[in-house]
Amino acid sequence: MSFPPKLVTRLQFLARVIDRESTHLRQTDQRLFASKFGVEDAKRLADDADLAERVEAFVSRFGRLQDTVGDKLLPLWRQAVGETPGAMIDNLDRAERLGLLASTDTWLTLRQLRNQMIHDYIEDPLILASALMQDLRRRGVDLPG
Repeated sequence: MSFPPKLVTRLQFLARVIDRESTHLRQTDQRLFASKFGVEDAKRLADDADLAERVEAFVSRFGRLQDTVGDKLLPLWRQAVGETPGAMIDNLDRAERLGLLASTDTWLTLRQLRNQMIHDYIEDPLILASALMQDLRRRGVDLPG
């Protein structure tokens, strides 16, 4: 199968962006979760600029990576292999069927976490702590409670 040069260039660009975004997210993840993050930490955000910046960086990088993969890479990949990109759920289901994505359900759960972290954490530290702790549990980190 031969791909148009513009499509190849765009896919290569997205691969580089995703690699960089993944690296930055891992670095922030290591800094933010070097110790357990809980409700008390979330309540300190207004008074702890360093912690607030780490949380903001994590939330931003988490959301950006998910947006790049879900909104840009998957539709372009489907186009590259001769398929018609569909709604995000259709693209995710197709990627799962082909083994490119472990689970559409997990992706959608992470999307909900992303939305909670982006939209709700400023008003409710409990929601932020819960979302961050759920992300840690998903990755197999042993948390109390």
